[in-house]
Parts: sequence; C-alpha cells; structure tokens
Amino acid sequence: MKTDLGKVLTVSGEQGLFTYVAQAARGAILESMLTKKRFVAGPSVKMSALSDISIFTQEGEMKLQEVLTAMHSSLGDEKAPSGKSDPEVLKEFFGKIVPDYDGERFYPSHMKKVVEWYNCLKEHASLDFETEEDQAKAGENEESAKTAASKQAKEASKHQGTKVSAKQAAPSKTNVPRKVV
Repeated sequence: MKTDLGKVLTVSGEQGLFTYVAQAARGAILESMLTKKRFVAGPSVKMSALSDISIFTQEGEMKLQEVLTAMHSSLGDEKAPSGKSDPEVLKEFFGKIVPDYDGERFYPSHMKKVVEWYNCLKEHASLDFETEEDQAKAGENEESAKTAASKQAKEASKHQGTKVSAKQAAPSKTNVPRKVV
C-alpha cells in the first residue's frame, strides 16, 4: 500500500511520525507510528505534513518526497545513517543523495530529522509514495462512487412511491364505482 505523505505528520515536541486518523471536535486524532497509540492534537499543537516539507538546494527547493525517494533508490533495503551520527557523516551522506543541497540553509539538525523520518517510514510504513496522479485518480474514483450511489438512491426513491396507510388504501363506500349491468 502506498504512503500518502499528506497524512503523515510530524508534531512539534513529540518523537517520531504520526498518521492522521480523523477530525475531532477539538483538533485532530493522530496515531503514533512508533507506539500505535492515539491522541487528540489540539489547535495549539504545531504539526506539519511531510508533503509540505522541502529542503533547500542551490537552485531552490526539493520536496521531501523526492529526497526520500532518492534515499530509497540509493540505499535499497539498508537503513539510512542514524540521526545520532556525526554531522560530517550526515553531510557526506546527503552530498551523495542530493549533491546540490544548500549547506548554508540545510543544517545537520535538519539532516538528522530527515534520516530519522526515512528510517521510521521504512520500518512502519511504505517508501512507495502516492503521487499527485494517484491522489487525483482516487478523488475521481471517490467522486464517481458518490455519483453512482446518488443515482441509485434517486432511482430507488422513484420506484418506492409514497407510503399509504391501510385506512387510505381501503375504498370508501362513496368512492366505489358501481357496476352497471
């Protein structure tokens, strides 16, 4: 199953990644990928979807999904270096993955987060990500399913007719046509 990075969140002050489960009256229900425990993140909690995160390069920005995909194609089945690795090791690693990363704006602390997120996704989700085309197709399928269900409901209501009580259905003596012989 493909991972939708729009539903994978990082929460400020919390370790690991979280999956969006549903909307709650006072925030969003999130599930930790590490512990599988759910909690309600209120409106004051700072969270970011991984799909909204980019890293700085010399030419601009590179989406996190592209970075993670490059890491996966480079590493194969291996894990990325630990987030606790020496900053020089991380710089060398990202020099291979994203050769044009901006060393002045993409700090070792950012690199640590990215490798931790990669390892978490590798262990608890899939590194096969949904693309915008996949999401558009899913949206079209969902829309066509809603349209089909709506058409079925309309057809069913046409064929049901109105419900009539037994008293209304029984002919009254005055309304019964007489048969003339």
